[in-house]
Amino acid sequence: MSETKKTLSPELMEALHDGLVIPAHPLALDENRKLDERHQRALTRYYIAAGAGGIAVGVHSTQFEIRDKGIDLYEPVLRLAAEEVDRARLDRPFIKVAGVCGGTGQALEETRIASRLGYDAVLLSMGGLADWSEQDLLKRTEQVAEIMPVIGFYLQPSVGGRIFSFEFWRAFAEIPNVVAIKMAPFNRYQTIDVVRAVCYSSRCDEIALYTGNDDNIVNDLLTTYRFAVNGKIVEKRIVGGLLGHWAVWTQKAVELLNEVKRCRGARQISKEWLTWNVQVTDSNAAFFDPAHQFAGCIPGIHEVLRRQGLMKGIWCLNPHETLSPGQAEEIDRVYRDYPHLNDDAFVAQHLQEWLAD
Repeated sequence: MSETKKTLSPELMEALHDGLVIPAHPLALDENRKLDERHQRALTRYYIAAGAGGIAVGVHSTQFEIRDKGIDLYEPVLRLAAEEVDRARLDRPFIKVAGVCGGTGQALEETRIASRLGYDAVLLSMGGLADWSEQDLLKRTEQVAEIMPVIGFYLQPSVGGRIFSFEFWRAFAEIPNVVAIKMAPFNRYQTIDVVRAVCYSSRCDEIALYTGNDDNIVNDLLTTYRFAVNGKIVEKRIVGGLLGHWAVWTQKAVELLNEVKRCRGARQISKEWLTWNVQVTDSNAAFFDPAHQFAGCIPGIHEVLRRQGLMKGIWCLNPHETLSPGQAEEIDRVYRDYPHLNDDAFVAQHLQEWLAD
């Protein structure tokens, strides 16, 4: 019997194109590196209360090791997050995104799990498939998109991604049920390639663009891209973000995106936004640890959440994954230098209710 293809509801599609804050959901562990269900649920409750427009679970920030035999946490962490979203009974659109990776067989299996658990779309990673041709990756995407809506993912090479051609992204955009693309190459040339490719595709208006460029979040959200396509001017914006960076200080990220939308509508872009972009990027450098080739990116996020009480510790499934030398001091510095960017007061006000059974 053939599978029923899932598509986004008109309400979710409209919200996705308007622009959402979608945090990449971390994994809460206890001191034995076992799932800490209480704090895992608290994190989801935090993102909902902070005003996020969705969550992405089973992605890099959730740790790819959740799929390893003997750990087997992929389905449990997806289920916990879905339960909390359902329990919240929200009166606004909220998109549940599941991270999907691996070869075609694994990707399809994970997509079916996500569909069964009520997820709305999958973020399809192409990491770890360096020997696959672009054509093979497009065929894999087509098969996944026959089951669920797909959000494409351009991952930076320094953490396992690869460079793709303009022609690849143009063909990718033509695949029915591709609803968005997250761009995280940390590279202006490659980001422009994706936006231009979507503008050249016949599905330009059907695909929402999201930033994953942690080094340029604010500028990505403020920029209007404009290209001449077959003698016609086509404009496209990056409307929101699906970011590990937005897994912390989420309430302030929501405020930031709302202010970006207001300024877009009024067509008033102050020079102060350039300063704000630098401050956000500087904070991200403390969290994501580019000084050590991003070795401390997941523990850095954990450290902020630990300080807020949303995690008990910074433990990762890989015991060798921890803060880099000087990283804690860098987090101290950005807390001191940019107090307007953190949402500690908001978290402190609600923490006990989020931790309640």
